Amino acid sequence: MTKHVHRRKAVAAITAGFATIAMGLTYTSAAGAAPATDEASTAVPGDLKLIKTKTSLLGKHYWYQQTFKGLPVINGYYAKHLDKSGKIVQVSDGRDAVPASLDVSAKVPSATATKSANAAVTARAARSRNAGGKNVTPTPAATQGAAQLAVVGGPDARLVWNVTSSSAEGVTRSLVDAKDGKVVESKVISDNVDGKGSVFDPNPVVTLKNEDLTDQDDANQNELFVAQKNVILRNLDGSGKLVGPYVNIVKAKGGLAKSATNTFVYERENDKFEQVMAYYQVNQTQEYIHSLGFTEVNNESQDFDINTFEGDNSFYDPSKDRITMGEGGVDDAEDAEVIWHEYGHAIQDDIVPGYGESPEAGAMGEGFGDYWAVTMSVPVSKNYDLPCVMDWDAVSYTPGPKHCLRRTDTGKTTDDMVGQVHADGEIWSHALWDIHKALGRNKANKVILQGTFFYAPDTTFADAARVTVQSARLLYGKGAAEQVTQAFQARKIL
Repeated sequence: MTKHVHRRKAVAAITAGFATIAMGLTYTSAAGAAPATDEASTAVPGDLKLIKTKTSLLGKHYWYQQTFKGLPVINGYYAKHLDKSGKIVQVSDGRDAVPASLDVSAKVPSATATKSANAAVTARAARSRNAGGKNVTPTPAATQGAAQLAVVGGPDARLVWNVTSSSAEGVTRSLVDAKDGKVVESKVISDNVDGKGSVFDPNPVVTLKNEDLTDQDDANQNELFVAQKNVILRNLDGSGKLVGPYVNIVKAKGGLAKSATNTFVYERENDKFEQVMAYYQVNQTQEYIHSLGFTEVNNESQDFDINTFEGDNSFYDPSKDRITMGEGGVDDAEDAEVIWHEYGHAIQDDIVPGYGESPEAGAMGEGFGDYWAVTMSVPVSKNYDLPCVMDWDAVSYTPGPKHCLRRTDTGKTTDDMVGQVHADGEIWSHALWDIHKALGRNKANKVILQGTFFYAPDTTFADAARVTVQSARLLYGKGAAEQVTQAFQARKIL
């Protein structure tokens, strides 16, 4: 089912100062009325449910779910962005029209809808596998994650069962008509990355500067042992498990790591080694984000499943807010850059509810994940081929001499777009990497994270670039904004 152009989308830049920063972008209020100047004087429509309030460096951000007769409307959103004084600087209205006469009583039971959805997902995953690619081993049939009644708006408005399923493709959302039982839409909603990673800080290839290392079926190797680094695992909750305020290892092959003395020392052949990797690298990430001044960027105990997926793939599941690390090829959680990439998806989903509803937003998700992996590796990589993403994970499926899943310096522009999120994501990651080089690591990441707070779930390259430029100007002035603009212009995004 495709998204229709009738959908009401309005982004209002309310204050004059913010409108000036919009670089020529024309904004209108949601209803076409004169824009309000503060949160109290602008009531939100009555068909909305407040689902999240976020605080950024520049103010507060209120996210609402569109509802109809108490049911969520698929992809229907509304957002208000306020500055520190309480004045509204932007309103995003992404509601869909739903006829008042729509009947919301289901004729098809949830179990039937789930069965139909899982059958469709399993068949598609099988076709994808048979067509070739890295996942060539048999994978299990799709299984249900959840089934909830919802509404689809627009000219084809209908009542649906929203079914999430797990399969070889990751996590899929299927919409099943609640009247006739037909699957009207089925798409992957998890953010996937091909490749599994090696451990350490960030991984053995980078630490040892050795492109000839191989996985050898997860065996211990002298070369890999010397790449291990003893670290302090901060913020453990004292339960004897790898659980803290930013990380929660909830499921793992071979059982969860436990230690009465909070000592978690393993060699890479032990599956518990990857659990330590996930805990340490995500804890490091949140401590860094906090150091930038952000206290509400996925500031929660992120759930992880480690080595529970046999394929050479890892993914973030927004329906469960869980990251699954696979074990095909190099175990993914052995490469910190794979962990950081997947955590990048969790970051964006936390800041912008429902993020990734357009092809360009999906590409930006992949590009940001790659960029985040690279920027997090900067302090520990000693400048070893920084733009190369997932050097260790990639040894299982790239011939060399360099092993990279993707890069953040490909030189791609929007002229090179092919409609595939990972490939097109290299356009966005290159722009972010150029911003990193222009402003420096900390300033760049403040600007990039701050800009994300103003994304719409279905944003475009150009719209996201504009709010990033705006954030640079508000945080660091005209010079920084010009440097950020130049980075996007070089990619032909602006």
